[in-house]
Amino acid sequence: MGMSVIISAADAEDAEQILKLQYLGYQAEAELYGDWAIEPLTQTLESLRAELSEQHFLVARLGDEVVGTVRGRVDADGIGRIGRLVVHPRMQRHGLGGRLLEALERRLAEDGGRVTAYRLFTGHRSLGNLRLYARQGYLQTGVEHVSSSLSFVHLEKPAATPFAATA
Repeated sequence: MGMSVIISAADAEDAEQILKLQYLGYQAEAELYGDWAIEPLTQTLESLRAELSEQHFLVARLGDEVVGTVRGRVDADGIGRIGRLVVHPRMQRHGLGGRLLEALERRLAEDGGRVTAYRLFTGHRSLGNLRLYARQGYLQTGVEHVSSSLSFVHLEKPAATPFAATA
């Protein structure tokens, strides 16, 4: 490839590329569950732009192209809520998802005050996602039955305790 993937904060100009990547990335999920009306595929550009101003968004760039994205926020209870980790299909299985997740965890810890844990969810049939989250230290905390064909698997990871220097 010759270029390195760079992870950075997203800005308003990234909104269209994020939405296109989200649409591309969630095709496999829609097919897996037989549901093409899932929110990531129906989200509007206006709605995504609003989210950009309310949450932390990171993008992974290969040159000028956005090839990965993840978003999150810290809630009032100090929980880092992570959502919509998407990696371009041609870039999958090279560690980029893990890098994005780790970068967002760091960003939330730095900018969100005291983070006690990180939480996310994925569909029960999304085995690749479940493997990735397990490798990143997330443990299953529950299963939410959504419909006859979909359950959300909720996962959590404790936030790293700040290292105390000893004299």
